[in-house]
Amino acid sequence: MKDNFDIFFRRKPALLLVALKRMARARYGSVLAKEVDCTYSHAVKILQSLEKLGLVVFEKQGRIKLIKLTKKGQEIADNIENIKRLIS
Repeated sequence: MKDNFDIFFRRKPALLLVALKRMARARYGSVLAKEVDCTYSHAVKILQSLEKLGLVVFEKQGRIKLIKLTKKGQEIADNIENIKRLIS
């Protein structure tokens, strides 16, 4: 049977937001992908969707892109953690 959390949320996007929240600084896409146990390309696709929703921003530094939560993304990540705690 699926984890109760999976009933309410798509697991990988929620985990990406929470992972970004836990580390207050900007992160690399490859590091995030490893943290949530998905491929880099899948993580990037999810992150691009989150960017369109205004939840994350990409900051280019030379050849690499760092990902940061926006204020709205921070609030949603906080709420995801609260809900996860309530249903666990």
